[in-house]
Amino acid sequence: MGKKLLLEHDHVPGIQGYEVYRKHGGYASVEKAIKTMSPEALVEEVKKSGLRGRGGAGFPTGMKWSFLAKPEGVPRYLVCNADESEPGTFKDRYLMSRIPHILVEGMITSSFALGVNTAFIYIRGEYYYVANILEKAISEAYANGWLGKNILGTGYNLDLHVQIGAGAYICGEETALLESLEGKRGNPRIKPPFPAIAGLYGCPTVVNNVETLAAVPFIVNYGGDAYAQIGIGKSAGTKLISASGHINKPGIYEIEMGITVEDFIYSEEYCGGILNGKKLKAVVAGGSSVPVLPADKILNLANGEKRLMSYESLSDGGFAGGTMLGSGGFIVMDETTSIVENLFTFARFYHHESCGQCSPCREGTAWMEKILHKIMDGHGTLADIDLLWEIQSKIEGNTICPLGDAAAWPVASAIRHFRSEFEEYVSNPNGVKKNRHYDTTHNLGNA
Repeated sequence: MGKKLLLEHDHVPGIQGYEVYRKHGGYASVEKAIKTMSPEALVEEVKKSGLRGRGGAGFPTGMKWSFLAKPEGVPRYLVCNADESEPGTFKDRYLMSRIPHILVEGMITSSFALGVNTAFIYIRGEYYYVANILEKAISEAYANGWLGKNILGTGYNLDLHVQIGAGAYICGEETALLESLEGKRGNPRIKPPFPAIAGLYGCPTVVNNVETLAAVPFIVNYGGDAYAQIGIGKSAGTKLISASGHINKPGIYEIEMGITVEDFIYSEEYCGGILNGKKLKAVVAGGSSVPVLPADKILNLANGEKRLMSYESLSDGGFAGGTMLGSGGFIVMDETTSIVENLFTFARFYHHESCGQCSPCREGTAWMEKILHKIMDGHGTLADIDLLWEIQSKIEGNTICPLGDAAAWPVASAIRHFRSEFEEYVSNPNGVKKNRHYDTTHNLGNA
């Protein structure tokens, strides 16, 4: 069994509550940090750990923290991005609902490291019941002296608030999230300035994902070096994976970075193989916004190496032959899956969720959805496939935020790896529909 840092106690009865969490070592990192370490030392430990942002970008957390501006007399803020809206991703929901205190603990320790006295958890509107669980955990932390004034008698003050969003995918982008948190429409901001300089209310702000902040207690308790020794290379530590699709054992798995993708799919410890004994066709490794990876780019690499569950290995080969670990939304597709119908589902989603601020994204996502719908309805032409390719190339890299890229990459990779399937739809749409289906959403996990 792989090492577990976040989910070690997730099935302990009563772990949602303060007393049980505390008995299992909860809040030890807060005590150690506030009483024995300086904020600078904490930032250095996180740097040494190699922890990277678990929300999708994979940017080194300690480095991000070190960018935080510290002007005199100006407040700083820590914001937890719990807006988990990426299709195929549900690991933050699981963590917050099963072990809410691990996030609260991580936020307190991280806030002390950053010199923050007011912190926020911004959670998606559909997670209303999870917000209630967090509010209860926060109340327990206040009642036991871990939040509020003069924490542990050290003179350090911290208030933690939960803010519920209104269900907009775009608010998963950190600057759109900050706009929403300020009570405005959630449109992404032009950068620079970056949030570390001018974030929430124009003040220096760090925005981190739920899983990222939940990893901080282990790093503080055991040291950055201990965390860095888990995983492989620059992909240190463990990663929560939301596994769904055509697999026998959907759910949330905490893996040590560096296991092979093949082992993750087929081993009994994790996904347990393909449903009904079918063959693997493709994988979306990091949520709907990353390039789809065909089976031959996972199982039979030309150089004889195996694709690993790590940032570097999954991206090896660039977008022509690789993908991204992203947020860990791991969707498995068997041989009966229609890549075209799957892509249409993604394209429809991104068209709906575009904030409309940038014309390449606003117009391009609409056209991609229309063309895919035309192809699926049996009215497409070969020229439509080329037009799809051209449109996605005009979107990528030409928008304020990454939503445009997120909409373009699935289209580009689907055409690149499965063009023949698009051509099949054009030449024989009725025959294709009899032999293929898109039915991965029925199996979105047992969390």
